[in-house]
Amino acid sequence: MTTIALCQIPVSPDPGANLKRVREALARAEGADLAVFPEATLTRYGRRITELAEPLDGPFVTGLAEAAREHGTAVIAGVFEPGGAGDRVHNTAVAIDADGRLTAAYRKIHLFDSFGARESELVAPGSEPVVTELAGLRVGLVTCYDLRFPELTRALVDRGADLFAVIAAWGSGPLKEEHWVTLVRARALENTMWTVAVGQAPNPAESSDGFGVGRSMLVDPLGVARADLGTAPRVQLVTIDPETTAAARATLPCLEHRVLGVNRS
Repeated sequence: MTTIALCQIPVSPDPGANLKRVREALARAEGADLAVFPEATLTRYGRRITELAEPLDGPFVTGLAEAAREHGTAVIAGVFEPGGAGDRVHNTAVAIDADGRLTAAYRKIHLFDSFGARESELVAPGSEPVVTELAGLRVGLVTCYDLRFPELTRALVDRGADLFAVIAAWGSGPLKEEHWVTLVRARALENTMWTVAVGQAPNPAESSDGFGVGRSMLVDPLGVARADLGTAPRVQLVTIDPETTAAARATLPCLEHRVLGVNRS
């Protein structure tokens, strides 16, 4: 059994304020083996991300590592990292173990050039799916718009993932919450995989940009939502059991039934 904290926090443009919120959330998450924070925990989306992006040994990730070590809790959170093509940055999910060691950095592959947004103007895409060992689990990392591409989660399954961790700053709008809930449940069900999905809580002070709908979730391997945090800022501890995965896959062996290389003609 693994205890995971869903840390649904609002995010401001100020990295210092956001790191303080991370520390406060970890204090409320005592007993968790792993705490998952949203995409863009470093700073809220906007033109400023190219100026506020930090290297992985910079003060924000260093602060995350110190907080993880202090609380003995592994951490997943979203940052912006320099090094993209031209003036662009990477939208990066960092994974830090309970000893404060950076175990992985996943650079978001699918950029949100939809619903009138153009993430690719500021962000350069990554290219490699990432699975990392955290809290005794092999965790596959997924960031926001990635959720709409089932081939990514299939690649994570093939790399040995036994949990999906989805981080997001999901955009608001007509039916957008329903898209989020449907996609999280679909990715869990089609892969018979425990799925932790954590989004930014709405931030009333920054509501004009539309990012952050909350609705952080834990979904089990048969697609049942075991937790749904609603929209308010909240930290909730949930527990996952690998025996549930084994039972689901015995009942629904869809991964065994895949037919690879099917012709499209």
